[in-house]
Amino acid sequence: MFKIYVDGDAFPNLLKPILLKQINRLKIETIVVANKKISIGKSSFISYIIVDAGADEADDKIVEMLEEGDLVITADIPLADRVITKNAHAIDHRGELYSKENIKQYLAMRNLMEKIRESGELTKGPKPFSSKDAELFANQINSFLSKR
Repeated sequence: MFKIYVDGDAFPNLLKPILLKQINRLKIETIVVANKKISIGKSSFISYIIVDAGADEADDKIVEMLEEGDLVITADIPLADRVITKNAHAIDHRGELYSKENIKQYLAMRNLMEKIRESGELTKGPKPFSSKDAELFANQINSFLSKR
């Protein structure tokens, strides 16, 4: 059976009950990795790992523990790229399922926007997280889990 890893540092509160319900319903071992204490909810299937503060500490821990076929929930595109490279799966907070077919495009766009911001250009940030995003996430994770 695969495991779920959650990049917990920026995991939206709206998604916590959605994920908790799936974890308990399907009895999936889930590891939440973050650099501060957070909680998805109470479950015997969830464990929490707190890593040192640092830009990629949680990402590095997830990749270190990750096995082929596991699922990572993250909004971090470079982490998603590392996950896909290890033949695992990644879903973002807005319900996007990253794959070998689309991750390089997402990574290129992210890197381009970073260069634009570094040049001093003001760019719009991501739109605020909404209940529609939570619905898209719920649909995607339900679809993913039902196929496994």
